[in-house]
Amino acid sequence: MSELKEITSVSDWEQHVSTLPSSTLLIVSFHAPWAAPCKQMENVLQTLAAEYPVTQPLSTSWVKINAEELSDISEAYNVTAVPFLVLIRNGEVLETVSGSSAARVRNAIESHASKTAAAGTASNGPAAGIDNNGGEVATEEDPEKKKQELFKRLGELVKAAPVMLFMKGTPSEPKCGFSRQMVGILRDNSVKYGFFNILADDEVRQGLKEFADWPTYPQLWVEGELVGGLDIVKEELENNADFLKPYSVKTNGDTAAAAS
Repeated sequence: MSELKEITSVSDWEQHVSTLPSSTLLIVSFHAPWAAPCKQMENVLQTLAAEYPVTQPLSTSWVKINAEELSDISEAYNVTAVPFLVLIRNGEVLETVSGSSAARVRNAIESHASKTAAAGTASNGPAAGIDNNGGEVATEEDPEKKKQELFKRLGELVKAAPVMLFMKGTPSEPKCGFSRQMVGILRDNSVKYGFFNILADDEVRQGLKEFADWPTYPQLWVEGELVGGLDIVKEELENNADFLKPYSVKTNGDTAAAAS
């Protein structure tokens, strides 16, 4: 059976990719050790990997990558939040799955790993139907169902880390002044946080406004609850300087040192 292998360096990644046959489906899971959903996703992937035998030539290859430690690889695949799954064959990205939905991950992998998938892959477009003359006609996806699925995904995203920042750009390269200031506040308070680049996913960008009932970015979420934008976060810190202290790396480190 197949197993989930940890990639620990860029050279390890390059060597692994270079040895794969062009037909191999490479399943890459980007994770962060501090994010609880990533631990759940690892269990899901280990279970799925066990269902696929090791074949010659190799049909599937399963790896996991620490998105923060190997940021060069993460940025190459536009990883904006964890857990984040990338399916690759012969250097081409076939599909990505953001979030911890086991059903979405299984469906994506089965779609591309199936021996019959060569005949065609799943489409994100409208479903196809058959008219009375035998031709295909487009059928609209149920808007309410689509909204429910999006809100479910957003509910998972806002809980992807204890502190989640939805911003324009990335912490290393913010794309607006407000996002840059928010990153600065979190950095000054030594906060460990996850982030999502809303410029990379317009569905999330538009949907989160309605989900949160908050029309602007950046948005800071703590323990799955919306704190607000930059002004609200500044106000919270003015009223309570220790507002972000429970999520400070320094605080956790001091506590651990005191306990030892």
